[in-house]
Amino acid sequence: MKSNPLLPNKRGFNKQGPSKYGPNKHGLILGCFALVVTLALAITQCVTQERIDSNEKRRVQNTLAEVLPALSYDHPLEDNSLQIFDPIANKNRTCYIANLDGKPVAAVLRAVATDGYSGNIEMLVGITIDGTVSGVRVTKHIETPGLGDAIESQRSDWIKGFNGTNLTAPVESQWTVKKQGGEFDQFTGATITPRAVVNEVKNTLVFFESVKSQLFNHE
Repeated sequence: MKSNPLLPNKRGFNKQGPSKYGPNKHGLILGCFALVVTLALAITQCVTQERIDSNEKRRVQNTLAEVLPALSYDHPLEDNSLQIFDPIANKNRTCYIANLDGKPVAAVLRAVATDGYSGNIEMLVGITIDGTVSGVRVTKHIETPGLGDAIESQRSDWIKGFNGTNLTAPVESQWTVKKQGGEFDQFTGATITPRAVVNEVKNTLVFFESVKSQLFNHE
């Protein structure tokens, strides 16, 4: 009777001999596979993060150009910024300084209205050296679609109503929405959102005046 070559013999191996892939070699293969997968994930994450960073930089550049006309300065705004502590907000504000022919002409300040209807409303506020608003744009918010999102320049021209304003025009008492006796329109069915933006633009102008020497005399 012929023996089956696939059945184990008395020593515990089949007649073909022990498998050429022992437990150590299987572990090595699995380890190499895990290393390759880890490296692939790390490379993908790195490439993805670079793309995210690049897109964010481009978005900031475009928004800065909207709040401060590009012809009014002669260098990349995002490359000339500083942090100044805001005691009212109790945190640093990022301030971009615009120069023309080596002289400061304006600044763009990051601002956050913390009293929006649904949460924080992040903005960029452009202010010329004489304290006049050159432009305001909302960069991030979670306000109600169809109501509060009219603060976006793509949704309406409401945000452009700040152009040319300053702390004396309108006068201080007029820095609120019309429903409260102020200068600025509110939205149909939404008062809290525009009121929060108006208040923060005013607060940013006040902050600007308080730190003007730091903004335009820094080295």
